[in-house]
Amino acid sequence: MCGRYSIQQVEQLPARYGVDQPTLPLDSNNNARPTQTLPIVAQDTTGVKHLEFMRWGLIPSWSKDMAIGSRLINARAETVAEKPSFRSSFKKMRCLIPADGFYEWREEGSKKRPYCFTLKDKAIFSFAGLYSVWSDIEGNQLKTYTIITTTSNDLLQTYHNRMPVILLRELEEVWLNAADNDPSGLLTLLTPYDSKYMEVMQAHWL
Repeated sequence: MCGRYSIQQVEQLPARYGVDQPTLPLDSNNNARPTQTLPIVAQDTTGVKHLEFMRWGLIPSWSKDMAIGSRLINARAETVAEKPSFRSSFKKMRCLIPADGFYEWREEGSKKRPYCFTLKDKAIFSFAGLYSVWSDIEGNQLKTYTIITTTSNDLLQTYHNRMPVILLRELEEVWLNAADNDPSGLLTLLTPYDSKYMEVMQAHWL
């Protein structure tokens, strides 16, 4: 599961992803949470990448109630290609969610303590994500996204049995490519990130 994450190095996002500066300001956020509007990277039909802002919590285009988004903040890698809520987005609306850390809570005695997981070099990384465009009855559009999760690696196992899918940097373009709709190939990208490149520390700021 991934229910909170951090994206603080926002000034680096345009250069990191090779995109233009967005029209809205980029704000640092060390406690990104569901229903917030946050930066994601998507690719249009011409192959051009864009840094956009979308709401966390995917609302399928067919849904009659936007409240479903609060329950769809994550999508399981094992079922993402078949589950009705996600299968259409999986085929043609994949995205990258920039982050520089994410959180899990662990029970320690009578308390739950938050821990922050980062790459050892503290670099920005990308969660594998899906997005959707939903319209209300008046035709107003809302773009929303979800983060794909997989089984935990060795570092995460004592904190949670799931972790967000962190894509290898060289595979980010493959994931974004809307022309690639081969489920078997895409699903091979949704694996646990190698724990030897990660570290964890207690998050005293939450």
